[in-house]
Amino acid sequence: MVKAYAALSATSPLAPFAIERRAPATEDVVIAIHHCGVCHTDIHLTRNDWGTSIYPMVPGHEITGVVTEVGARVTRFRVGDRVGVGCYVDSCTTGEVRDPDREHYQPGVVMTYNARVEGADHPTHGGYSESIVVKEGYVVSIPDALPLDAAAPLLCAGITLYSPLRHWKAGPGKRVAIVGMGGLGHVGVKLAHAMGAHVTVLSQTLAKREDAQRMGADAYHATRDPETFERLAGRFDLVLNTVSGDLDWNAYLNLLATDGALVLLGMPEQPVTVNPFLLVPHRRSLSGSWMGSMRETQEMLDFCGKHGITAEIEAIAIERIGEAYERIVKSDVRYRFVIDMATLADGAR
Repeated sequence: MVKAYAALSATSPLAPFAIERRAPATEDVVIAIHHCGVCHTDIHLTRNDWGTSIYPMVPGHEITGVVTEVGARVTRFRVGDRVGVGCYVDSCTTGEVRDPDREHYQPGVVMTYNARVEGADHPTHGGYSESIVVKEGYVVSIPDALPLDAAAPLLCAGITLYSPLRHWKAGPGKRVAIVGMGGLGHVGVKLAHAMGAHVTVLSQTLAKREDAQRMGADAYHATRDPETFERLAGRFDLVLNTVSGDLDWNAYLNLLATDGALVLLGMPEQPVTVNPFLLVPHRRSLSGSWMGSMRETQEMLDFCGKHGITAEIEAIAIERIGEAYERIVKSDVRYRFVIDMATLADGAR
């Protein structure tokens, strides 16, 4: 049995819990979890906000740690390696050929937690635990230049921003706007800056302007100021929206240059309504993006290692997870909570 923290229902607090991990198969990697980032998705799922939750639930999909055992057919990892696990741990389980670039968009993807697996008597359990067993193909290497705690949020927040930046070819000569300067947005600023793009932050207030400039932002504007949208009309090649709240989508579409794209990374609660006359005459697009492939995730980590990019974190003990959730809901964290899993040692019995 493995010590963990779990939610037993949508209304119960996370508490010590014991789970059973599968015995490692020949292609499996066993990982001692050192750190696990806290994603807003963890809150939505533990509270069943989306109506898809399975209990008991052990959250966590921003996992970093060290390999303690490998199966006989594992070739990429050895005991002692620094590794990570992100949002999913399997794909293409229907027998189709694995697509290394689009597998996370195909049927059969198995999320790191809160997913049913055929033949298993319990759902997948995530990183709020001592250890995890994962197929080799869904484990990534953490570059030596990245500390395991500050690298943990890159397994979700990092790849969620890196993937659209790469897909829409952010780089020199491109003007990129990041909507929201939070757990996702601040990593996006660092990545876009390192790629050579001109980076603008669009946030409700100017409260985080100095932070954004320190991380590489070239400009910062408050969206509560109605003149912002007039001044910036037609300015950007790419606008990445990291917030999940309902926005004036037409106002943001009007910020795009010809051929520009507004990409949703957050999940609005209400359907999005847009004026087609803001799209058609300018060949603008409204799109979405979801995490990234395993190949892309490793590429992102290597890029972050080369450029010294990590998340800005506040480390917490596992027993403070309830407090952390409440602070995330209030946007009271700069910028990502990361659980020190060594604090679990005396937690679950």
